[in-house]
Amino acid sequence: MPRPDLTAMSEPRRLTVDLPARGGAMAVLDWGDLDRPVDLIFAHANGFNALTYRHLLAPLADRYRIWAPDLRGHGATTLSAATEGRRGWTDHGADLAALLDATDGPPMVLAGHSMGGTAGLLAAAARPERVRGLVLADPVIMTRQAVWAFHLPLLRDLPRRSPLVFNALKRRSEFDSRAAALAAYRGRGAFKGWPDAVLADYLADGLVPAPDGGLTLACTPQWEASNYAAQAHDPWRAMRRLTCPIHILKAEAGLACHVPEPPRGLPHVTVETLPGSTHFLPMLQPDVVRDALTAMLEATDAV
Repeated sequence: MPRPDLTAMSEPRRLTVDLPARGGAMAVLDWGDLDRPVDLIFAHANGFNALTYRHLLAPLADRYRIWAPDLRGHGATTLSAATEGRRGWTDHGADLAALLDATDGPPMVLAGHSMGGTAGLLAAAARPERVRGLVLADPVIMTRQAVWAFHLPLLRDLPRRSPLVFNALKRRSEFDSRAAALAAYRGRGAFKGWPDAVLADYLADGLVPAPDGGLTLACTPQWEASNYAAQAHDPWRAMRRLTCPIHILKAEAGLACHVPEPPRGLPHVTVETLPGSTHFLPMLQPDVVRDALTAMLEATDAV
């Protein structure tokens, strides 16, 4: 397939999709022909936003209609981001299920990165009739034993002691400008190796005006930490409930996805470990992820 010109990415339409049953609205980026039904919904990772994946998704718009929502607590979405009492990602899954309900047309492909992939899996299990296939880019799926343990009273708070939680709470949240944030992030930590254009897309919707001037993170450190700490959901149960094809792209140098290759008892799930990849494969290897999305869209189109 021809590779896209990364200097000429199309701008998405910006939608606000009311979800009364969920207590607010989701901000959604919309690419493609308005006369088409939605072919693909793609959900982002913890701490990021839909626009971060523009270079991945926009090249598909000449053939498909794509929605990319900002998840609860991220970007411009207005759903509540209260952290008290959260135990798992069932809220994200229910939000995406409600978004599926808000679309017309035939079943679609549901995809996502990291937390977004897991949330999409939970949504698909709740609305299997609305989903014809899933593509999950290094989804956060612990071992079966860990998922079981996190439901035990004595161990359910164990994820709250994760270094990811502490590091998120220490994250710098205030910047004078997007240029200052770009300089602070370029080549460091999770952003190592990211193209400047992709990092700029993240910052475009990842920073919002602060009350006292300057800019602040749209996803607060407290909400990002809450997502890392809330692990009492069961993606294995969700996979067992589904029969549609699920394709997992697993990072070689990652600790997020613990689904083996192949997964026992799940014949509809395929796992592909990408050589040389990290958890941020959609940003660093977008062509590979885009090809997987296209393959799933094509393979399930006539089903």
